Amino acid sequence: MKKQQTQVGIVGAGPAGLLLSHLLRRAGIESIIVENCTREYVEGRIRAGVLEQGTVDTINEAGLGARMQVEGLIHNGIEIRFNGNGHRIDFPSLTGGKCITVYGQHEVVKDLIKARLDHGGEIIFDVRDVSVHGLESERPSIRYKSSEEECEISCDFIAGCDGFHGICRPSIPKGVLTPYERTYPFGWLGILAEVAPSSDELIYAHHDRGFALLSMRSPEISRLYLQCEPDEDLSKWPDDRIWEELQTRLRDHSGWKLKEGPILQKSVTGMRSFVVEPMQFGRMFLVGDSAHIVPPTGAKGMNLAVSDVKVLTAALAAFHRDGSEELLQSYSSTCLRRTWKAQRFSAWMTLLLHKIPAQCPFDDRRQLAELDYVTSSKAAATTLAENYVGL
Repeated sequence: MKKQQTQVGIVGAGPAGLLLSHLLRRAGIESIIVENCTREYVEGRIRAGVLEQGTVDTINEAGLGARMQVEGLIHNGIEIRFNGNGHRIDFPSLTGGKCITVYGQHEVVKDLIKARLDHGGEIIFDVRDVSVHGLESERPSIRYKSSEEECEISCDFIAGCDGFHGICRPSIPKGVLTPYERTYPFGWLGILAEVAPSSDELIYAHHDRGFALLSMRSPEISRLYLQCEPDEDLSKWPDDRIWEELQTRLRDHSGWKLKEGPILQKSVTGMRSFVVEPMQFGRMFLVGDSAHIVPPTGAKGMNLAVSDVKVLTAALAAFHRDGSEELLQSYSSTCLRRTWKAQRFSAWMTLLLHKIPAQCPFDDRRQLAELDYVTSSKAAATTLAENYVGL
């Protein structure tokens, strides 16, 4: 068996694991990342890319934002449409100058991988049979197979950055973790289209036929979503039907038109909220999607992961600097405070904007009244804006 040693072993080469390795390097802490997918797959995995002001600041402060600053799309607001009318929420005027940046998560991953390898960091892709051991000992370990060779990384701490379906969370003994979960009775049918975005900013639309969202990935690529059944059959959605439905749900009274183009990709995503407590066990810490999932309506997924990474980096730096375990012991409680606020906002946005199946006429009217209040009250709009750009 091949033996390796490092200070922090990281499972998962997504945004959380990659950013953690960078920030640890800047704090003088060594790490090794293991990833069960190939580099090509990881860099091509399309995910949402709405970055909070704090996430952008973190990436820039770490010296990793050069391409993002050139190619990222800075947005100073969003539009909410209902009853055929659009209402803009202006972020800077409501949040003291903060905004968001649209920059695809897979582009962030490409930047982080390149920079990590340029700095001599070790990322081991395409591994198999990953497992974690000795979590309550002073030297936990990560075991895996690379090609046909069995390998083991001995470390001071393990960071579980391997997502909702990873191996780290299930490796914690039964009875330690308490899960909190909500599954929504709808999903999103998402498309990637080769057409310039029809709006300079995101449009969230509430419609009797269901929710719709106009987003983008670049000046040439649009990303659009339709509310659908969580197990929707994509074969029933030819391109013409998708565009017709998007036109209907996004239409307003101004004569605005949605641009159409070739659809490059289709997918259906279920909607769920999930949190596990605590986010640590022994010397392993759960980071990002391995500990929490949010419905995408509030654009919080990757931003929560970045927040976790910042908290864990500070805690590990304090331990390696002076042996203090205070921040390590409070990692979970610190992260969960922000996590639950993000869950609250994401659930609120989801229930505010979607057509809720089997909802009574009273609640339909109440939902429209809430949309009217959010878009006509400065206090309500401020609450939405400050949560959207990042607490």
